[in-house]
Amino acid sequence: MTAFILVSGTFTGDRVWQEVADQLRKSGARTYPVTLTGMGDRRHLAGADTDLETHIEDVVRLIDEVDTPKVVIVGHDYGIHPVLGAAGRRAERIARIVHLDAGMPQDGEPALHSVTDPAVRDRLSQSVAGPDDDWRIPPPAADGWQRWGSTAGLSEEALARLSELAAPQPRATLTQPLRLTDAVLELPSTGVLCTANGSSIAMVEALVGLGDPRLEALTDPRVTFFELHTGHWPMLSSPGELAEVLLRAAADEGHRLTGTAGEPPAHLRPFLLDVPERRRERLGKVDLHLPDADGPRPAVVLVHGGPVPAEVRPTPRDWPGLVGCAQYLASLGAVGVTLDHGLHSLADYGRAAEDVAAAVDLVRADPRVDGERVAIWFFSAGGLLSAAYLASPPAWLRCVAVTYPVLAPLPSWGISDERLRPATAVRSAGRLPVVLTRVELEMAEIAVTVEEFLTAAEQCGADVEIVDVPGGHHGFETIDHTEPAREAVTRAVASVLGHLRG
Repeated sequence: MTAFILVSGTFTGDRVWQEVADQLRKSGARTYPVTLTGMGDRRHLAGADTDLETHIEDVVRLIDEVDTPKVVIVGHDYGIHPVLGAAGRRAERIARIVHLDAGMPQDGEPALHSVTDPAVRDRLSQSVAGPDDDWRIPPPAADGWQRWGSTAGLSEEALARLSELAAPQPRATLTQPLRLTDAVLELPSTGVLCTANGSSIAMVEALVGLGDPRLEALTDPRVTFFELHTGHWPMLSSPGELAEVLLRAAADEGHRLTGTAGEPPAHLRPFLLDVPERRRERLGKVDLHLPDADGPRPAVVLVHGGPVPAEVRPTPRDWPGLVGCAQYLASLGAVGVTLDHGLHSLADYGRAAEDVAAAVDLVRADPRVDGERVAIWFFSAGGLLSAAYLASPPAWLRCVAVTYPVLAPLPSWGISDERLRPATAVRSAGRLPVVLTRVELEMAEIAVTVEEFLTAAEQCGADVEIVDVPGGHHGFETIDHTEPAREAVTRAVASVLGHLRG
């Protein structure tokens, strides 16, 4: 008989699991929803000293009370922190760890590390100096839950129930670092990804392909994945589907990531066009790809996506897709620019914006560049950085281009900064031309943001040209060596250069 220990996330307790637990019991499983100290009916037990260690001990005690030899332990959101901490101390009792729309925290990281909203991070990171200080974080109001995750799929009744069951979260549970043992790293695990919250198997595969050493463990055959097409609280929005997925995870089912031995990752495969090589000059974090031409030339600054961990090599300005595009631009008489910016985590958009602005200033000041004829071309998650230039276009900016872009923060990112919402910024773009390259086989969570942007652009009459890539994937320049993909690149480049020369 399978036993499930269910640990919920911030502000919530055992009662959010009621319908899931009922479904699991009907299938013959035992279920043990956890109410952590300070949460649910145990809120009166919390104090200023209630921290992550307190919650780990809560879970350890329950593991010791369960008489089933092996248990599947499920952590939702913040709940994965006490789950991992407890599993490391009772590894011999754990059959599988399930990350339910939860991150993959590393040793020494507090739960605060996964919060990207600056306002929330600032409040959580305030020190607690004494008993009179505010040691609890109040739960959000009914209209504020989306700052902690997508509420897609929640009925008004379910959202009201979520608020009704919520309790203040002891601050120290989110700020105390998690300590992982070697034993917990050897346990089988399953990730359940909620697509409406902005995560998917395709996105995980793309992140693994970047070569981040922290994600290598996800290719272990003991690691499986499932998707649920709902928001961040599937125990309330899709309890039946969640129960079925948990049973399948316990049976060692699910999607496994597979690498292709001997082949480079997608972003390091060759550019889809054969282009003549042009001179390349490195200036700090910026590379200029120079045309064979006299006099100042227009420039196109290519802004990569991410996040790209700082340890990844080669860095983005050396990726074949960006280098190929820059060289192609140089072969057509413009200065192509590649650069490295500091988007190493979702909390780094501010640093990345500063790096892009500094790169643009450097390029415009170069005597080989016509500083009054510049375009900026954003790729993937770099698309959020286009908002600043759409909101207040400088006179020298002749065009903004975006390719397979992310044009609104995904719900799981927890970013509410309006300065990173191109769909809002485009209303102030005036007649600034925008060239948007859209791939047919885009990840669903990203495609939604593109449609949001296009709806806003149509409403305000923005000048947006769409270049479609039939059969194209995210990162198509090195993945799809097809005639439609080549035509899309040549058309997008021709359009951008046309705006620079017009």
